[in-house]
Amino acid sequence: MNLNLRLLTLICTLFTQQYAWSHCQVPCGVYGDSARFTQMLEDQTTIAKAIDQISDLAGKKDAKSANQLNRWVAAKEDHASKIQKIIAEYFLTQRIKSSSDKYDSLLKGAHSVMVAAMKCKQGVDTKSADFLKSAIEGFQMVYEK
Repeated sequence: MNLNLRLLTLICTLFTQQYAWSHCQVPCGVYGDSARFTQMLEDQTTIAKAIDQISDLAGKKDAKSANQLNRWVAAKEDHASKIQKIIAEYFLTQRIKSSSDKYDSLLKGAHSVMVAAMKCKQGVDTKSADFLKSAIEGFQMVYEK
């Protein structure tokens, strides 16, 4: 195998693996709903930890703390975006059907999760992370009924 082909294969593999956690939008039946809720709750836990770390680092003036502060802000943003992506690309486009008798409550629950994730991006109040967890759990209860 020549070097260019190996490099192309490596690049394709890396990009494929980076996005492998998201659903492919093909009705393959491979992904499970419970795994999506588990992932969102793990993302919420990371957001909560990031908020705590940001608060601890905010008053420090050294370069290492500034670097870590920026990394925690980026992590908080990334995990909130992942939650929004799961809601939008998995639940709203594939799992919530307009023919469902609980369509309205499912839409409200999904919207609540997306707004809560947005609020986590906008600030560093620990209550926003708590609200996000409640929104995910509330959506899960309605979804699984």
